[in-house]
Amino acid sequence: MAYQALYRVWRPQRFEDMIGQEVITRTLKNAITTNQISHAYLFAGPRGTGKTSAAKIFAKAINCHHQTDGEPCNECETCKAITAGTLNDVIEIDAASNNGVEEIRDIRDKVKYAPTVADYKVYIIDEVHMLSTGAFNALLKTLEEPPANVIFILATTEPHKIPATIISRTQRFDFKRIAASDSYNRMIYILDQKGVIYDEQAVKVIAKAAEGGMRDALSILDQALSFGDNEITLDNALLVTGSVTHELLATYVQQVLGGDTKAALATLQSVLEAGKDAERFTEDLISYARDLLLYQQAPQLVEEAEMGSVSDDFQQLAKQTPAQTMYAMINELNAIQQQMRFTTHPDVYLEILTIKLAEIGRQKGATPTAAPAAPNAAAATPSAPAASSSALTALQHEVDQLKSTVKQLEQTPVAAKPAAKPRVTKKAPAKEVNLAKIYPVLGAATREKLNQLQEVWPDVLDSLSITQRAVMKVSQPVAAADSGVIVAFDYAFLYQRATSDHELTDALENGLDRMIGTALPVVFVPKEDWPVIRKNYLTAHKDELQNNHAGDAEQPAKPAANPVVTKAEELFGKDVVDVKND
Repeated sequence: MAYQALYRVWRPQRFEDMIGQEVITRTLKNAITTNQISHAYLFAGPRGTGKTSAAKIFAKAINCHHQTDGEPCNECETCKAITAGTLNDVIEIDAASNNGVEEIRDIRDKVKYAPTVADYKVYIIDEVHMLSTGAFNALLKTLEEPPANVIFILATTEPHKIPATIISRTQRFDFKRIAASDSYNRMIYILDQKGVIYDEQAVKVIAKAAEGGMRDALSILDQALSFGDNEITLDNALLVTGSVTHELLATYVQQVLGGDTKAALATLQSVLEAGKDAERFTEDLISYARDLLLYQQAPQLVEEAEMGSVSDDFQQLAKQTPAQTMYAMINELNAIQQQMRFTTHPDVYLEILTIKLAEIGRQKGATPTAAPAAPNAAAATPSAPAASSSALTALQHEVDQLKSTVKQLEQTPVAAKPAAKPRVTKKAPAKEVNLAKIYPVLGAATREKLNQLQEVWPDVLDSLSITQRAVMKVSQPVAAADSGVIVAFDYAFLYQRATSDHELTDALENGLDRMIGTALPVVFVPKEDWPVIRKNYLTAHKDELQNNHAGDAEQPAKPAANPVVTKAEELFGKDVVDVKND
């Protein structure tokens, strides 16, 4: 028989085999023994935490005639068929590839038929959040009024994407991440059963690298076994996971906290030359900094997470490092980690990170070194007047400058008015507005067209991606014609971003094409510049509007109307335009 991965061979077949989900397994077992079985369940939680395994065990237990205390016997024909995946009454569906309305309608049509062999027909829908809106609507009626002897088990890693109407018709169980100690114990058990030679520290490294997923832990263990020729060593585990040794990590942190940039860069270089993963190294640093911070408040939490392997150097470092320094380090690490996802040169970011962390360490070092130097309060007092004196001098200088500025303003009240003109800097984007595209739209714009656009605008925005909707959320059409639409932005920086985003423009035009049957060109303007642009257009085209009006005026009995006012009313509606005679 072909080789099977560890996570397949050692997949739990009983509730008691499941790791780290005691509350859920106990609840499900009690429901089976008391015959309080619901018609629908929702299993939510991170990947590799046992959601699908629990669903299959539950399907076996409710259909097993020899179950004991809610546990399946795994010996009868029904249990064996479910384990092998050959029982027609237990249907497992991958919603990622079967997410359409047709697939759910097929389930709805077949669900009315009674089970052929088992007592219950069980539908296990994995990654249910991938279903389309139509598919959810098709599933909703079945969940609301399910046939007898039918049970739905929905599994997902992203429950927030499931409609509330679906969730409200299920019993929800939230699977939690598996503790590193539980993963470690399970792997030790498997290795002992296989008779494999292993290093306990290596297994701990794998358990922590799995980040709460039992399947991930077994996959990494499988890889380490293959790499080490059926032997688990610490070096092999570090190579497979991309992690660094705890000692090397501690050395690096001590160097940056001590402000020794040169030594820290040398340590970083050795880490990179060893082929360690840059993102994994950053993740390890964040975990190490977090552990230092936690150890100051709750040492037992760190000891449990590290499975008892807390070194003396770590304890000493936790005592010496102020919490504020750890906050600053974690913030810097998190920022670098976000930036590294989009670069092909992570080593450069790590070098910059090292320099920044060493700077934080030097700032920290000024306080602890100064404190021991003063054996008593009297010895520390001489430095206080110097510090307070320099601070007072700086403050006095700022006060003098402010007084001088106020005095100048009081003496020249008229000259102060132009100071308001710097507001023009906020309107800098108006210089970049494409008037060549705006003016033709204004020339043919009508209020009726604008009303039509404003009605469908929310639907157009709904058709955009989440990122695009966030940009367009504070925008609205302000003028429209058959030749285009002008959209104003409340904030200039969003206008700048939208102007340079060609994909956004294409998406808007495609959305308009679907809504009104015409892909109108879209032009953007800042909202604060729109009144000026509008006024300038009417002023610049005043003669043209008067000439057009004169050519059309064939009824002398009718009082002549102001052509600028007439055009403004065409653009924006009579209810908006307010005419004031000078």
